[in-house]
Amino acid sequence: FLVATPGDAWGFRFENGEPVFLSGDTTYDLFAMDYCGGDAAGFLRRRQAQGFNLFRTRLTTSRFHLPDGHFEWQNKSCWPWGGSTTLPRFDLFNLDYFRAVDQTIRVGEDLGIGFEMIMEGWGFEFPFRDRSVFLPEWEDLWMRYLIARYDAYNCVWFWTLMNEYEFYPDGDWRYNRVADLWALRRARWVKALAPHGHVVSVHNGPRMPRFADRFARDPEAIDAIMFQDWGSRDEEWGWLADGIEGTIAASLEGWWGSAVFAEWGYERNPEFELKIPTHLYCDVNHTRRGAWRGAFRGLGIIHGFENSWGPWMVLDRDQPGLEHLLHVRSFFTEVLPFPALRPAAGIATGSQERGCQPLALASGDGRQAAVYLPVGGEVTVDPPLPLGQYRAEWYDPVTGALQGAEAQGATFRAPAADYEGHPQDWVLVLRVPLAGSGPVSVLPVWPPWGPFWQ
Repeated sequence: FLVATPGDAWGFRFENGEPVFLSGDTTYDLFAMDYCGGDAAGFLRRRQAQGFNLFRTRLTTSRFHLPDGHFEWQNKSCWPWGGSTTLPRFDLFNLDYFRAVDQTIRVGEDLGIGFEMIMEGWGFEFPFRDRSVFLPEWEDLWMRYLIARYDAYNCVWFWTLMNEYEFYPDGDWRYNRVADLWALRRARWVKALAPHGHVVSVHNGPRMPRFADRFARDPEAIDAIMFQDWGSRDEEWGWLADGIEGTIAASLEGWWGSAVFAEWGYERNPEFELKIPTHLYCDVNHTRRGAWRGAFRGLGIIHGFENSWGPWMVLDRDQPGLEHLLHVRSFFTEVLPFPALRPAAGIATGSQERGCQPLALASGDGRQAAVYLPVGGEVTVDPPLPLGQYRAEWYDPVTGALQGAEAQGATFRAPAADYEGHPQDWVLVLRVPLAGSGPVSVLPVWPPWGPFWQ
């Protein structure tokens, strides 16, 4: 099973001690897509071969998302209960639908991948927004059924109580203290009932107040935050995805649990009709930069694509940003192994223009460091060890290639390059070779420091 390890290995390990770099895709309706004839199994096999290991999925589905997103691929009712949305029978379950869920879960189990099992989908939808109908007794029965059916699977990595949990209890998108109390009570209820100790999490809408304040009443109830922040997504600044790292730092300040950067947008496919205007400027640049900004705060990443999100079901084709996400995973599992790295303020100085500030990571022993430059340019470094001890290289986030880097004093200038009409981002890699070695060796994992987003 996956377990939460706050302050260690970016927050997660398997029970055998293996650290886990979370690299995921948001496919909320994957179970319903399988039920309606989509090739969910083929999709999961392709993603697993590409290097993804986690999928955000919900146990309920939708037929519509504001403002004009009708889910036309649904050729049968995906209502998971008895009756209908106009005359629900919460004492019955749609066994045909759940057999499709079973089938997809078994594929995930065979592949060794994980699911974030979202128990209650968007809180603005029926029945979760209508607590005069979806009574606590029906909520108990619903969650009890899900736990009884799926808790024993290894591929259940997270039980997420609700997507954008602040919608509780009335479907209004705002911060609501009542939602915090609901989440704490529900988390304790799930932990008391579910026998296998899976990670219990919530996914946010509003970013503030910080989670350390929200859940201070019961610090051990919530294990992890599936954190959402999209950064800039307007016409002028959407390509830069700026603001993400600052929002993560503010929202998770003092947080004692684990966290995942679980949503920063859904990459727009211009071949599709624009049904969700907030996706318009979520292009490949937004996908790539958002991923690096989140990872340089020491968090695993989960993105999403219009091809497999909501109103569309195109499970056999990938969008351009997917390859760029694979380079993020390769960097943190092959170039600079992630478990030893922590955000390192003060070792890099560069541009202070909007969205251009360098972000840095370093290992506890100082032998490995990296600096992310969102628009390239110059950076002056003051790493933990004397600069002359390091081998310096540039990592290209677009191609995944490494090339040599030379300094003028303590200043490095990234290669001049543009991508999709904007200055390209780069990662400066600093590594101290072990004495007498050829290629840089993988260093042992540094012991836990405590919450690393502070």
